[in-house]
Amino acid sequence: MTRVKDDYRNLSGIQKAACFMLSIGSQNAAVIFEKMDNEEVRELSNAMSNLGNISAGVLEQLFIEFADQLSGTGGLVGSHLAAEQLLMGALPEDRGKEIIESMQGPAGRTMWDKLGNVNEAVLANYLKNEYPQTVAVILSKLKVDQASRVLSVLPENFSIEVIMRMLGMEVVQKDIVDHVARTLRNEFMTSLATTARQDPHELMADIFNNLDRNAGDRFMTALEERNRESAERIRALMFTFDDLAGVDPQGIQVLLRQVEKDQLALALKGASDELKELFFANMSERAGKMMKEDMDAMGAVR
Repeated sequence: MTRVKDDYRNLSGIQKAACFMLSIGSQNAAVIFEKMDNEEVRELSNAMSNLGNISAGVLEQLFIEFADQLSGTGGLVGSHLAAEQLLMGALPEDRGKEIIESMQGPAGRTMWDKLGNVNEAVLANYLKNEYPQTVAVILSKLKVDQASRVLSVLPENFSIEVIMRMLGMEVVQKDIVDHVARTLRNEFMTSLATTARQDPHELMADIFNNLDRNAGDRFMTALEERNRESAERIRALMFTFDDLAGVDPQGIQVLLRQVEKDQLALALKGASDELKELFFANMSERAGKMMKEDMDAMGAVR
C-alpha cells in the first residue's frame, strides 16, 4: 500500500507543484501548461506520476489561501493514470501523447528504438508469452545484436519456433507492424515504466561500481560521515571482484571465455590469493602460466 505523505516539510518544490496541478483540474491546468515548454511539462508530469497519496492536511498547508475550496477534498492520489488524464484534458491531443509516450519507458524515437534500449532478459521475459509469429515480427525489427541476445535468453524450444517463423517470413504488411508496435507501447512499455522505477540506492551502487577504486573509496568515506545507513545499503548492493569467490567453477569458466585476457590479468593482480587460485584452478596449466607472466609484467597496480 502506498504510504500517505503527511508531512508538509518532506515535499520538494516540484512535488508541491504536482499537488497543485492535480488539485485544480484540467481546464485550469491547461492555462498553466500552455506557459511551459515540453521539458517543464514532462518534469512536472513525472512528479505527478510518482506522487502517491497526499493527505488533506498537507493540502491545507500547501494551499492555505484556498483552504475553503481544498480542505474538503479528502486528499488526492498522484499516479501515472491521473497524470495522463490531466495531460490529455489540458493539452492538445498530439502534444499530450508526445509527452506521455516520453514518460513510458526507455528513450528512443520509435518503438523499435525504445526496445533496443531494453535489457534482453526483461524483453525475453515478456516475449516468451507471445505467439512465435509475433515474436518473429518483433525480432525482425530490432538490430541484429539485440535480436541475437534476446534469442539466446528465450527458452530453447521457443527460440527454434521463432527462428523457423523468421526463416519463412515474407514482407510484413505495415498495418500488422503498426498493430504490434501499438500493443508493445500499450502493454509492455507502460508496464515497464511503472515497474522500473529504480531504488536510488541501487542506482548509486551502479554508479559506484563504475568509479575507479580511489574515487569510490573517497566518496564512500564521505558518505559514511553524512549518512552511514545509506552508505551501508549502497555497499551491500555493489558488485565487487571479490564477490566472484562465490561463483561455481562452471561460472568461472564462462567468465574466462568472455573476459579480455588483459582485463582479467589487471583484475587478478589486485585480487586476494583465494580468488587468484579459484581462477587458476579453472585454467589449463599453460594458460595459467601465461596469465601469471602477464601479471608479473604489470608491476604494482592501484
